[in-house]
Amino acid sequence: MAIFYNQATLSYNGSVTSSNITTGEIIEVLTATKNAVIDTYTPENDIVFVVSIVNTGTTDLTDLTLTDDLGSYVFGDDGTELVPMTYEEDSVNYYINGVVQPAPAVTQTEPLTISGISVPASGTAAVIYAARVNQYAPLSAGSVITNTAEITGNGICTPVTASADISPANTADLAISKSLDPTEIPENGELTYSFIIQNYGNTEAMASDTVIFRDVFEPAIKISSVQFNGTVWSPGTNYSYNETTGEFLSNEGQITVPAAVYTQDPQTGAWGVQPGASTLVISGTVSCAVIEEPPAEITKKKR
Repeated sequence: MAIFYNQATLSYNGSVTSSNITTGEIIEVLTATKNAVIDTYTPENDIVFVVSIVNTGTTDLTDLTLTDDLGSYVFGDDGTELVPMTYEEDSVNYYINGVVQPAPAVTQTEPLTISGISVPASGTAAVIYAARVNQYAPLSAGSVITNTAEITGNGICTPVTASADISPANTADLAISKSLDPTEIPENGELTYSFIIQNYGNTEAMASDTVIFRDVFEPAIKISSVQFNGTVWSPGTNYSYNETTGEFLSNEGQITVPAAVYTQDPQTGAWGVQPGASTLVISGTVSCAVIEEPPAEITKKKR
């Protein structure tokens, strides 16, 4: 809604008289809302946005342009703008009154600019597209990316805007790696398995998350020591192990991993991740070495 004022003057014989002031208002007939299908994200995650446009007027609005800043924000003292999302090529879908239409033209990707949108009188249009979270998106808990779309064009006095907020998912994101030392073990020799559990998420993996570690050692070993982050584990209390099958299982609530730490490069603005980490070390002796039989085709004599 825009209010306007108007006053007339009358000049005669060197005199000027003014009329009363009239007041009017222009009722905006176009409104828009923007929503994220899923409003949380993880690194390199695709987010689908839906911009819904309603025309309550009696005239069709044609050749409109939608411009989306994809969460652009100012970084650094020099006013550099960083864009934390990247438009996914060919992802635009377009509907008028719920009926799919040929996709309008994407004329620019940063900011995302979509041209040729129409909204019929007393009708609706929906523009749907996807954008991928990139290296400029914050990942710490509590961060927010505000995406704002603006609609302009003939018949629209004031640009119509609609925004959607998305935030990093507050969750642990675990990965595990395994190493063996030494890799050549004599019969009845000692060996050590080391497991590094990393957390790339912004939330600690806590005891209540019931993370379970499992491995089946082949050959089975006779365990002499188990340590988690330098603390000795005891069978039954912290884990179970079957010397016959070689199956090792941690008990519930024993595995915890701290959250990752995120830092933004002061020069480029790109976010880096230092994952939280925990270490499980299992040592023991092996009763016999496993010698794999070579594949049958290798042992066959060539004719």
